[in-house]
Parts: sequence; structure tokens; C-alpha cells
Amino acid sequence: MEEVLHTIAEYLALAVNLLAMLAIAFGSIQGAIGLSRLLLFNGSEEELRPVWLSLGRWLVAGLTFQLAADIVETTIAPNWDDIGKLAAIAVLRTFLNYFLDRDMDSLRERAERRAEAAVETAEARAATLGTAAH
Repeated sequence: MEEVLHTIAEYLALAVNLLAMLAIAFGSIQGAIGLSRLLLFNGSEEELRPVWLSLGRWLVAGLTFQLAADIVETTIAPNWDDIGKLAAIAVLRTFLNYFLDRDMDSLRERAERRAEAAVETAEARAATLGTAAH
């Protein structure tokens, strides 16, 4: 019975690793196309932000799937060596996810501040035009 569970866990881990590779590959291709387009046509930082955010989301998804696959691989009768490797991998991937999330939040906050500044500028112009008309 344990051998059957090992086999199932191996195939499940392979399937989840495949999902991780597909997520990372898709995000990388999408990012490369977006960045190439922006570089060729002198895109602005505003146009670059969604490309980076999208790539970051795909990378976080891929890392999460990889961690899930590692957990599946060690669920059936792990030894201390397997547990140590899983712990090291989990720590590294958690740090990568943390910093990716932090960078993505920073990009979102900058976009929100710029949008708010644009609204304030538009309101100030409208107020100036309104007082000039009177």
C-alpha cells in the first residue's frame, strides 16, 4: 500500500511541477513580449507597470505550485534529510514570494499615488478655470 501511495505522490508532484513550469513559462513569454513591445516603441513607465505586475503574479503562482509539489513529494514517509531539504526550499521560496509581493505592492501604491495626483491636478485646474470664468 505504501508503494502505491509513493507512486501516486510522485505522479501528483510531477503534475504540480508541470503546472509550475507552465505558469513560469507563460508569464515569462508574456513578459518578454510586453517588454519587447515597450522597448521597441519607447513605452512609458506607466505602460511598463502592468507588464511587471503580470510577470510577478505568474512567478508567484509558479513558486507556489513548486512549493506544493515539494510538500507532496515529502508527505509519504519522509526522512530527516527530506524534511531538511523541504524546509530549506520552503524558506527560500517564501522569501522570494515575500519580495515579489512587496515589489508588486510598491508598484500598485505608486500607480495609486499618481492617479490621485492626477485627479488633484485636474480638480485644481477645474477650480482655476471656474474662478477665471466668474
